[in-house]
Amino acid sequence: MPGAAVVCIKWGRLFGPDYVNRLYSGVRRHLPALTRFACMTEHAEGLHPDIEVLPLPQEPFQAEMDAALAVANRQGAMRKVSLFRPGVLPGHEGAILGFDLDVVITGDLTPIWQAAPGKVAMRADWVEARRGRPTGHGSVFRFDPGLHPWLYADLAADPGGEVARARGSEQRYTSLKARAHGAFAYLDPAQVVSFKHDCLGLPPVNWLRPARLPREARVVCFHGRPKMPDAVAGWSGSLLRYTRPVPWLREHWIDAARDDLGADWA
Repeated sequence: MPGAAVVCIKWGRLFGPDYVNRLYSGVRRHLPALTRFACMTEHAEGLHPDIEVLPLPQEPFQAEMDAALAVANRQGAMRKVSLFRPGVLPGHEGAILGFDLDVVITGDLTPIWQAAPGKVAMRADWVEARRGRPTGHGSVFRFDPGLHPWLYADLAADPGGEVARARGSEQRYTSLKARAHGAFAYLDPAQVVSFKHDCLGLPPVNWLRPARLPREARVVCFHGRPKMPDAVAGWSGSLLRYTRPVPWLREHWIDAARDDLGADWA
């Protein structure tokens, strides 16, 4: 298998460059096969110099997609579909591993990189699975632009229809489109975990002890709240989501990244 290529996307200013830098550090410390790490963004200031910057494109179908997303109950931006563009990484052929910025790398990523060759691979979405829906979660995804050109082409050809069918969800679009093409696989749920669902614990456990890190976890996803800074410091957003300060999170997300990149970058 060729060297590992990893991408992320940062649009707007919701997440600062430190999120990208810490993700990069976690990936390069835990993926020996890594040869390229790229961030697609319109705000490249503050990114570590070893991160390859990809310009954030204005998609030709952006206006139609945005209009479809403006319909009630279709929240979401679907901006990550730009990562599926043909030739998104110039000169690269083969699979690409993608991450959202609100994840923390805690273990060896090699099994995730090597899982289900030739497939679009995602972890089952926690909430959708409880509802009996086969939707993948978009925090971690592996795809191959050469094998899966329809991820971009189908949306470009019918943005209004595809947004409506996916109900505005990029992860629903990606996983259901891959299933329709017979090219979908789930990542190991023990390796990609949710902070809320797999680490925190329900009341009163979350009030009595810090969130735990599952033994096999390689990626911890912070979808919704709390986000990583909340959990590092301790957070009391609600009875259900209350968290005491989480030492292992500070170690993996902040301390290890600063030891790796230096305090100026993490």
